[in-house]
Amino acid sequence: MPIPHATSPFPLPERALIGMVHVGPFPGSPYHTDESLDLLSARALDDARTLARAGFDAVIIENMHDRPYQHGDALPPLTVAAMTRLASEILAEVDLPAGIQILSGGNRHALAVASVTGASFIRCENFVYAHVADEGLLATAEAPALLRERKHIGAEHVRVFCDIKKKHASQAITGDLSLAETAEGAAFFGADGLVVTGTSTGHPTDPADVKSAAEASGLPVFVGSGVSPDDAPDLLRHAAGLIVGSNVKRDGVWTNTVDPERAAALVKAARG
Repeated sequence: MPIPHATSPFPLPERALIGMVHVGPFPGSPYHTDESLDLLSARALDDARTLARAGFDAVIIENMHDRPYQHGDALPPLTVAAMTRLASEILAEVDLPAGIQILSGGNRHALAVASVTGASFIRCENFVYAHVADEGLLATAEAPALLRERKHIGAEHVRVFCDIKKKHASQAITGDLSLAETAEGAAFFGADGLVVTGTSTGHPTDPADVKSAAEASGLPVFVGSGVSPDDAPDLLRHAAGLIVGSNVKRDGVWTNTVDPERAAALVKAARG
């Protein structure tokens, strides 16, 4: 029986550049100030437009500012509602494929948002195996429930790109499994693509890890942290695309807004 990958055409070009739209902190999260959803939406939309003008091929919309993250079913309903609103507005204004990631572990939530807004993919942590992450023990692999939910709601057009050996996490539980073996496991369980990272946000990804994951899985592999103009060409030798957050922000700091000049420099370096 074939592995249940997504049924739609692959939404991204070869050597895709994917920019992170880090939505500001939502009401109720510890870092929220008095900013309205209107203002948060306007800023997210401005970042998405800047990435599109610079030549990026896609964006991922993520609630990274909602730290420390509540996990899975503990996610507030407002987070899902707000992400749905922002994704709808960005997709209506910016002609790029979009992905959704809801931290932490909001993978079925992200799938629902993608399904109703027209987003093309989600980014999923903990798809296979367990992790000890900074938000706690992620004890249950997401793949079984997530892919059943995708089937149940008729969202098989939404691709699932999965982090393996995820950043901001200890790998002690799976220390006897290589990156290649983890990649094989994710492919066997139906991932549509893989994300390989450094140890944390902004930390470089080893090109050898990208090559290993691609060869072991046969899936598109995306670099998920530490991308810069200097290393982009080397990473793209084996990567299907680069997911860029910190480097294209003002001063290279992920909490800032997207810098048009830094975004354009990344595109120029990656395109050669």
